[in-house]
Amino acid sequence: MNINFFNQRLAFRLGMAGLIPFVLLSLGCWLVHPDWLGYLVKAQLAYGIAILSFLGGIHWGAALTCNLLTIAQTKRALIWGVTPSLIALLASRIEIGLGFAVLMAGFIAAYQIDKRLYQWYGIADWFIGLRFKLTCVVVTALVVTFLAANVRS
Repeated sequence: MNINFFNQRLAFRLGMAGLIPFVLLSLGCWLVHPDWLGYLVKAQLAYGIAILSFLGGIHWGAALTCNLLTIAQTKRALIWGVTPSLIALLASRIEIGLGFAVLMAGFIAAYQIDKRLYQWYGIADWFIGLRFKLTCVVVTALVVTFLAANVRS
């Protein structure tokens, strides 16, 4: 079996599995009794914070293992590598509605920056396509949850 095909298929499956909590929590916000809504909204925010924090890790790994990067590129990759965690921390420390907005902006920013930086690392082209799909579903789920929190409460 082609290892790139295996990695692509595995990454796709794991990425889709990671979307399950986002989708279920956003749907649940519209289906549960309003008394339970707050729990699901907080769970969605917490899961989003955890996943956004995770997105910087690939840049650390790539910066430390890719011998083709300049010093400036390595510095930029390492700095960006911690930025999603800081954005997630901010989202956890502010009012919940604003926290959702910060998370959405963080996921969109992470994708936009990843599009540029992944080219430096020589990562397969399919990966940024996967990141786009995952980002679209995540941001949509966050919007749906935010709307439920404001319409149903």
